[in-house]
Amino acid sequence: MRMLDERTRRRSIGAAMSAVGLPLLGAVGAVAVWWLAVGILDVSSFIVPAPPEVAEAFDRMGGTLVHHFFVTLGETLQGYVIAVVLGLLLGLAIASSRVLERILYPNLLALNAIPKPAVAPLLVIWMGFGPGPKVVMVTLICFFPIVLAAATGLATTPADQVELARSLDASWWQAFRKVRLPAAMPQIFIGLKTAMPMAVIGAVIGELVGANEGLGAVINQASAGSDMALAFAAIVLLGVMAIVLFYALAGLERLLLPWVRQTTG
Repeated sequence: MRMLDERTRRRSIGAAMSAVGLPLLGAVGAVAVWWLAVGILDVSSFIVPAPPEVAEAFDRMGGTLVHHFFVTLGETLQGYVIAVVLGLLLGLAIASSRVLERILYPNLLALNAIPKPAVAPLLVIWMGFGPGPKVVMVTLICFFPIVLAAATGLATTPADQVELARSLDASWWQAFRKVRLPAAMPQIFIGLKTAMPMAVIGAVIGELVGANEGLGAVINQASAGSDMALAFAAIVLLGVMAIVLFYALAGLERLLLPWVRQTTG
């Protein structure tokens, strides 16, 4: 029994080290390739700065970068939460009514086909240079994958589970809460995870078009001042933001849906 517990403990430690160590190894490898490519190709720092120059920019402008990081993070999370709420509600409506599906899907496809950078200047004109246009841009970019995932998941409940709920004379709400929603959650989380990195992109698009704060504004100002190290430092922070948010969502999925990993290969 002790040997079994010891093996289980070692496997847990090994899995944790693998989950943390391998991504760190990948990050170190990416920085090494970047540094090596800049050195071998003799790329000017005016075009692509080397990692030490970016590190120097972090040291020089660390406080400013942290402030703008949290501005972008706030816009990203606000727009994402709005997209999740609206997307899940609309996905439920589409999955529950064939008529609504036929009415709404063409409009959703048309909305998704609009190039979002083309909308950003209009949002600035309508809403000004505050956080509003960035939040709306995040919502627009994240909305469609969440709606699609929710509608698909809720519309593809296994037939045997639906029949079981009917045989037990479950109400619509009971069948939805106990059968349809749990069955749809893996698909819904696929849409949520797909939309999360896109949320960061949406916030940056809004900031690049018109903003005085946020990492997108830092990139604009640094590029105009030929401070490429600072621009790359802001880009690195955006990458870190997307990674942290994605894995936080993946952790929430594991916490809420532990049975998914146990029932899939």
